Amino acid sequence: MEPTLKNIEEAKKRFEGVIRPSPLIHAGYFSRLSGSEIFLKLENLQETGSFKVRGAYNRIFLLKPHEKEKGIIAASAGNHAQGVAWASTRLGIQSRIVMPENVSLRKLLAVKDYGGEVILFGKDYGEAFSHAQEISHKTGRVLIPGFDDPLVIAGQGTIGLEISPELGDDVAIVTSIGGGGLISGIAVAAKAINPGVRIIGVQTKSCPSTIRSLEKKKPVQVEMSPTLADGIAVSRPGDLTFTIIEKYVDEVVAVDEEEIAGAILNLLERGNIIAEGAGAAPLAAFMEGIISTKAKKYILVISGGNIETNTIDRILQRGSIKMGRLIRIEVNILDAPGSLWKLLGIIAKEKANILQIFHSRLDLENPIQISRVVLNLETRGHDHAKVVTDQLRDAGYQVRQIL
Repeated sequence: MEPTLKNIEEAKKRFEGVIRPSPLIHAGYFSRLSGSEIFLKLENLQETGSFKVRGAYNRIFLLKPHEKEKGIIAASAGNHAQGVAWASTRLGIQSRIVMPENVSLRKLLAVKDYGGEVILFGKDYGEAFSHAQEISHKTGRVLIPGFDDPLVIAGQGTIGLEISPELGDDVAIVTSIGGGGLISGIAVAAKAINPGVRIIGVQTKSCPSTIRSLEKKKPVQVEMSPTLADGIAVSRPGDLTFTIIEKYVDEVVAVDEEEIAGAILNLLERGNIIAEGAGAAPLAAFMEGIISTKAKKYILVISGGNIETNTIDRILQRGSIKMGRLIRIEVNILDAPGSLWKLLGIIAKEKANILQIFHSRLDLENPIQISRVVLNLETRGHDHAKVVTDQLRDAGYQVRQIL
């Protein structure tokens, strides 16, 4: 049964004193870049780092006493698991969570910290969910769905209520789609408040399950590839969520991994906002210009911020290379006193910062009197990087730029 605006308003009342509304901020840089007014709804600032706590709390709060005694079971790649663990612990209910074996370490540890018992099973969300269903049938534990449930959808729909003051006729809400619970809840609320609001969904090209389902006019399963946006890596939308998406969502687009990585970097550098792949997907779609729906105001839902530190490091490094702020060069020098000092003097004169240096005298490709130097340099962009390499070449060095 499709949730109503009344269901969503009731969920909002349950959240009072428990789940605070997330900030809605004006994004000046992205607004200036696009010529439209851009707002960011920061669900990454929820206590569990994701919007998922809303739907989980709403569903668990309404369990009957005998259901609470048996405990609950859920399946998740991470964010729903954290929401369920947090909500059930707060409500005094024991939770057991099935997570895929390749789950993010950060999310796994967070679930345990919130009081959830973790079972690792399967290679993806689908296999974990099937195992959770088996446990539910055997033990009588109530299965808390991640998205295909009217109470879960109603909980997520409270986001739509929170942004209602901004909902004019020329407004588009952009949010990511995994199983469809988030966009369904927001769409039900927003369209009830103002039918003129446009709703745009974003998927990853690694798992375009809703896009393929819309093409087939029924929920279908797709093959998944590894993705930065693991939070929306759901191979099939829910039956209920698909019905709501067909009814209310105006456009669904897909972004690739490099575009998602770029959006994560932009949010970090330009907004001081940490977003996971699923949370950054709406900005990726907007920045790449693949959204055909035009509006004066766009509200991008940053759905989560649970990203591994080493993933951020890789994204920062790759982004720096693309922007010309990190280069790696290889230079051969005479193996004699003062040669390295002379090379580094030119680099210092051009104000490039040496991040790493590797000096090898044993490269068999070179004559015995020649050493090879590999340098990672921090520069101010492509133009500055070219000045540095040109100055080295003008000084007689043969420079090979590796990155």
